Amino acid sequence: MAENYRIPRIPTNIVVHLGNPTDSTAKNITVPFQEYIKNVASSEIYPNWPEDAIKANILAQISFALNRIYNEWYPSRDYDFDITSSPAFDQNFIEDREFYENISRIVDNIFNNYIVRQGQIQPLFATYCDGKNAICDGLSQWGSVDLANQGKSPQEILKYYYGDDIDFVYNAPLAANVESYPGFPIQVGTAGDMVVEIKRQLNRIRQNYPAIPLNNDDEYFTVETENSVKTFQNIFNLEATGIVDKSTWYKIKYIYNSVKRIADLNSEGISKEEAELLYDTELEYLDTGIYIRLLHYLLRTIAYFDDDIPFLGKVGNTVFDENTVKMVLAFQKKYGLPITGVVDKYTWAKLKDVYNEVINMIPEQYLNYVDKFYGGRILTKGTVGEDVRRLQKFLLKICKNKKNIPGVRVTGTFDDLTEMSVKKLQELLQLPVNGIVGASTWNDIVTYSEN
Repeated sequence: MAENYRIPRIPTNIVVHLGNPTDSTAKNITVPFQEYIKNVASSEIYPNWPEDAIKANILAQISFALNRIYNEWYPSRDYDFDITSSPAFDQNFIEDREFYENISRIVDNIFNNYIVRQGQIQPLFATYCDGKNAICDGLSQWGSVDLANQGKSPQEILKYYYGDDIDFVYNAPLAANVESYPGFPIQVGTAGDMVVEIKRQLNRIRQNYPAIPLNNDDEYFTVETENSVKTFQNIFNLEATGIVDKSTWYKIKYIYNSVKRIADLNSEGISKEEAELLYDTELEYLDTGIYIRLLHYLLRTIAYFDDDIPFLGKVGNTVFDENTVKMVLAFQKKYGLPITGVVDKYTWAKLKDVYNEVINMIPEQYLNYVDKFYGGRILTKGTVGEDVRRLQKFLLKICKNKKNIPGVRVTGTFDDLTEMSVKKLQELLQLPVNGIVGASTWNDIVTYSEN
């Protein structure tokens, strides 16, 4: 089960740009994170310093690098690296340098520890300087030697420079460093934690740019969300499509980082509540919830037309059970994904792609049933299209035959009357009453219309 907030992780590797950020002639190299820290520590501090001073400096260096990575400081500025080798911008990294033995040993023991400000989750932007040739607001490297010689521990040294309101994270989890952009455009009809993240960031940016409309904090990308994105795009000279593609995603992240001063020793910071996820980023055996219903709907539809995927389980089942695992494993094998039985963001993306391909290539003998298939996007108030028209036809059929929902007009526009009818049906079917139609709600409406 994944964490319920976007916890910082220690990356397997880090991409280092060997020069200033704007030096396009400088190359990028990928190195293991531990080796990167060993290189920086061996380049910036002396091996004969007291061990507690060395540890304090290494913890600051780790936190500095993790702050850059966690907030995608350079990718959000359209660079293809995580950090530079330039001490004018980041930390001093020297390609192919040798490491001091004692520094290497210390890094191996503490590379997955870092500093945070109390109440925040992002690694502290732990600025530092040598304390002789340069003075700064953060840690003094030579000053840390004096404090260590006075018997101060690494934690006491760091609190001396960064304040008593810092905490230490020990044994942080390790994971490959992957970009936060989910890999597909986010637009009206999309739902999930990526939408929550966009809304939270836009709402914070709105404090500095009040023309951006306020968003609610649910997981649905509605027409209102589209309007907020369009306003943001207009303000920051992007094409006002209302769609969050990769460039808009990282522009939002860049402005969010800027207004919160993430790369600042005294940053406003990101609280655990702000980074909380409504759903796990991955689904696995014995997980429960509405996303399982969506997963089952997609898998069963694909399996119906694909003999390589076992046709197992019920559409409405909300438990990731043994049958789900079998279907996921078969799907991952069929489409060249890592065969884990866990539904990560790559499996999600492939599931949606394959589902859309399936419903767009329905065999001729099934064409009479094509209207019953979910169109692949969330339908909410304000959405328009043929899938809305099909939904309204099912609602109208329910209204005529059962007369237990408000009437609807078949217009292709999800209007107030359509929303009222959906909410009434959700109430009757004991579903969350939100007026929003996803895959599982679509299936329930179609089934109810036929009973």
